[in-house]
Amino acid sequence: MFMLPALPAEEMILRLLLSGLLGGLIGFERERLSWVAGLRTHMLVCLGSTLIMLVSQYAFHEVVHEGLINLDPSRVAAQVVSGIGFLGAGTILFLKNVIRGLTTAASLWAVAAVGLAIGGGLYLAAVSTTLLILVILAGIKPLEKRFIKKNRAVGLRFGAKNGAIHLASLQEILITLNKRYDSSRLQIEKVGDKEIFHLLFKAASQAHFIEIIDELRKLEGIENIELIDDAGAFP
Repeated sequence: MFMLPALPAEEMILRLLLSGLLGGLIGFERERLSWVAGLRTHMLVCLGSTLIMLVSQYAFHEVVHEGLINLDPSRVAAQVVSGIGFLGAGTILFLKNVIRGLTTAASLWAVAAVGLAIGGGLYLAAVSTTLLILVILAGIKPLEKRFIKKNRAVGLRFGAKNGAIHLASLQEILITLNKRYDSSRLQIEKVGDKEIFHLLFKAASQAHFIEIIDELRKLEGIENIELIDDAGAFP
């Protein structure tokens, strides 16, 4: 039967300190973007995962040594990976048909894995993974904004009293501002005595929409103007 030797105190402290440090690096990146799960949350998740791994490997050393029981440390690691999903779910928000917080939830899941790796003594894997996580969180985002979100469709939705605004008037505003929209994705929904307009734009920045919103606000009867992501541009 395979048995792990007792872990020296200095080695145990090193693993715990390293987990706090690596978790803090990832948490700092989230904290600077003002996410609820920031520096302290990521540090605690990483530190807790490391401690759980240490406990699963070494806390029952004497019992295993006496041959009274067989332990499988990987089972505890699997429970951490599953359990962290509940914490990650708390960071995900669904507001106005737009989902936010998925990246932060994924970073919590990843930082838990880093903690498990440190607890298992896989320092190189833990440090390398931390660096890769930081590259993904901080380094990929500028590229995403430049090459992906630039061509992303974003919607504009606003309400108006019946007859307050006509399609021709809206088109005139857009032409004046030199803004193009996907006419095939224009929808007008009647709700009681109101009309809800849905417009889908491509390759448009938020600054473009601010101009449009300013012009729409000059019209009488316009209300509830909002920007919506492409995921929720249309029902």
